[in-house]
Amino acid sequence: MSAAAEILVPGKAGEGEALVLTVPISFWGGVDPKTGRIADVRHPQHGEVIAGRVLFLPGTIGSSSASAVLMELVHNGRAPAALVLHEPDAILLLGLIVAREMGWETPMAVRLERGEFDTYRETTAKVAADGAVTVAV
Repeated sequence: MSAAAEILVPGKAGEGEALVLTVPISFWGGVDPKTGRIADVRHPQHGEVIAGRVLFLPGTIGSSSASAVLMELVHNGRAPAALVLHEPDAILLLGLIVAREMGWETPMAVRLERGEFDTYRETTAKVAADGAVTVAV
């Protein structure tokens, strides 16, 4: 299984257990930048760890601080292995861009149709340098 995705922010290709979020999330207050754990008690996947996983985001709940949280996750070594978004979120992705400008190794972010997200649920997913999203074997 492979899908061509649009590269939103180039970075390190990533592989890890797929975490397909069922609802959008706010990074500000919703994700702990020290642990990479979903901290929002109202989120259905509260307690899940995004660190080192391929994170499939059906959407984000806006806050201009989301970029700072993502940048902190990168700096703390708790970022996802890769981000797969349904729709680009310029504020969130700014965190990757700034982290890269700081000289930190950043995961790549790609855009993929949301209808394809469930294909990756309960798999190990890989996002290649060319943007291809595959189930790792």
